[in-house]
Amino acid sequence: MEVTETRLEGILVLGVKGRLDSTNSEDFERMLLGSVRQGENRLVLDFGELDYISSAGLRVLLKAVKELKVSDGHLALCSVRDYIKEIFEMSGFVSFLPIHSTVEDSLRAV
Repeated sequence: MEVTETRLEGILVLGVKGRLDSTNSEDFERMLLGSVRQGENRLVLDFGELDYISSAGLRVLLKAVKELKVSDGHLALCSVRDYIKEIFEMSGFVSFLPIHSTVEDSLRAV
């Protein structure tokens, strides 16, 4: 897994490439929750190049959403491939984690 960090319109955008699973979820959790704990309360995850997400990856996202809720923060996903979007739909994550088509749409949402 590779993660790129950019800032657009003052919002942290993390681009995730590859697989998000038990082999790297702890590293991703440290990065994501570390950003939240340092005051980032509006984040966008660009999953356009994400090939796979396991339950360990979903757990990291759930923890981030819970932490952001405390600070009235927001997290949005974008560019999610259809087969990964199905995972979010089947797991019920779409009820609390918005998925947008583009980075720009996500920036407006957070």
